[in-house]
Amino acid sequence: MTAYGIGLQEYKEQAVNMMTPGEMLILLYDEIVKRLKKAEMLAKNSDFANFENEIKRAQDVVAYLNNALDRRIEISKNLAQLYSFFNYQMARITAGRNLHLIDELIPLVEDLRDTYKQADKLSKIKL
Repeated sequence: MTAYGIGLQEYKEQAVNMMTPGEMLILLYDEIVKRLKKAEMLAKNSDFANFENEIKRAQDVVAYLNNALDRRIEISKNLAQLYSFFNYQMARITAGRNLHLIDELIPLVEDLRDTYKQADKLSKIKL
């Protein structure tokens, strides 16, 4: 790895370590959206191996979010159900190469991300 590559990697790690929990959630939801959009593009180009890899990576992010939930908090149960639905839809997308489901799933993830983005802004105002 070049000095530039090492420096860039260190910068990314530092940026992630300095994020608030809200900023991290937003980043993770953005990652899901990015992977779904990339998967859709790959499928349209008949690159189904990489299509499936991108869906798997999106599922990995959803699994991470689900595992991070504090099950003692009531909203966590609702989020767990939502994450389960996301995974179900992604399994359907992969199994049938149903690209229209990607177009249905992305707005749901974006809405959730936007909710957290608004909550993060409000929490910073109150500080």
